Amino acid sequence: MGRKVVVAVCTLNQWALDFEGNLSRILQSVQEAKEMGALYRTGPELEICGYSCEDHFHEPDTYLHSWQVLAELLKSSTCKDMLIDVGMPVQHRNVSYNCRVAFLNKKILLIRPKMMLCEDGNYRETRWFSCWTKERQVEDYYLPRMITAITNQTTVPIGDAVIATRDTCIGFEICEELWNPQSRHVPLSLDGVEIISNGSGSYMELRKAYVTVDLVKNATFKSGGAYLFSNLRGCDGQRIYFNGCSCVAVNGEVVSRGLQFALHDVEVVTATIDLEDIRSYRTQIRSRSHLAASNPPFPRINVDFALSDDEDIHLTVSQPIECKYLTPEEEIELGPACWLWDYLRRSGQGGFFLPLSGGVDSTSTACIVFSMCTQICDAVQKGESQVLYDVRKILCQSDYTPSDPMELCNRLLVTCYMASENSSQETKQRALQLASEIGSYHFPIVIDSAVSAVLAIFTSATGLVPKFRSNGGCPRQNLALQNIQVSQMTKDKRASSMDRPVKADLGSNSIASLPAPFNMRRDRKGVLI
Repeated sequence: MGRKVVVAVCTLNQWALDFEGNLSRILQSVQEAKEMGALYRTGPELEICGYSCEDHFHEPDTYLHSWQVLAELLKSSTCKDMLIDVGMPVQHRNVSYNCRVAFLNKKILLIRPKMMLCEDGNYRETRWFSCWTKERQVEDYYLPRMITAITNQTTVPIGDAVIATRDTCIGFEICEELWNPQSRHVPLSLDGVEIISNGSGSYMELRKAYVTVDLVKNATFKSGGAYLFSNLRGCDGQRIYFNGCSCVAVNGEVVSRGLQFALHDVEVVTATIDLEDIRSYRTQIRSRSHLAASNPPFPRINVDFALSDDEDIHLTVSQPIECKYLTPEEEIELGPACWLWDYLRRSGQGGFFLPLSGGVDSTSTACIVFSMCTQICDAVQKGESQVLYDVRKILCQSDYTPSDPMELCNRLLVTCYMASENSSQETKQRALQLASEIGSYHFPIVIDSAVSAVLAIFTSATGLVPKFRSNGGCPRQNLALQNIQVSQMTKDKRASSMDRPVKADLGSNSIASLPAPFNMRRDRKGVLI
């Protein structure tokens, strides 16, 4: 009797509404999981359409194209003989749900809607979706005709159910359900569900990684079992960054874990689980067993399929690993840099332009761009073909291979010191020194004439001559004069003639122009972010 199973959790860099690209990355993850010996594959939240489709979730085309992608997955030989669940939006009885869809060999087994939606931080899920509120109940979902033509199924179950194979039982949570005080993994485990998968869209916050790992570990420490956490990676169109960290925990210990920050689009992590270890762990917790004996059962979808076989004796069970966490400083260095890379390669632009003042804000921004260049070079050296393709596309040079971060930074980042009569030689020198240390393409310009022209127009129209506070002006005049210089810098940099295409302004010397999640605050869980 088989008892060891190999499962795969996938981290994908999906793009909102990029159905063709998302399909390709899902298929790649399935293929890699199969090559690693896995018979069950799970992936991130809304991986078919992308998480950040926002009001496109109100459009029927988004649901139509999601079903078209699922049709391609059902037909693909890559998905044969593997139990797979994917994330996609589904409309049932004119209500939109965020769902997991499980299928095997051209048959849809279950559509499991999300039961707890997230409404804090950057999440606004109830704007687009509704919760499935019918606990332990399923209904008939009438499939689109394009799916029926493939599966020969007219209806499939939708609702709060689990999948029972010949050797184990699989249940589902979706993102917020792990964080909620009434998490679904507790009643699932009490009903004998041994493998719980969670397709998630959890974005990066400082010091959040260890919180996620602790939640996953605790989910299996109290109740036993295996917990499969799959998360998105990248910037799929918003100001947030999904940072991966997919992992597998068994009986309170993490046995495999993906990278927190990386540039590759597909990462597959597998784990070998001994089902007997789960059963032994659970039966030893007597209070849990007594509670489980009276737990209301979930509807079970029985499947004539096994994740293990009689020849699994050669498999080595995955052992607990020590999770290593980055410092907040390392997260600040790597997270925004990954966001900038994703934004750059999807924007169709050729690089960044940054007014470099010599102050801490613009210096920090420039260093983050240099961190991006360092990660690009590292990824290329590790054989990441997609990263190399994207760099060559951005620079319009098909034979280019980056190897030195400073040389790459010289191609991707243009910095400019915009001097006025109020600028100091010290700040000019600091800007020049930083540019030389990171390799950016740097030049200075003088903007006094442009500032004087704006002031002359203002004086001509109002008869007033604004003054800095040091020259007797009021605070309002002082602020206005500073803003004139800043706004003129923005105009001048846009008018600057450069021999390469550049991306729009990162902001006038302000790191606050970077994505909102990287600003320090405390979240609702008390975590400093």
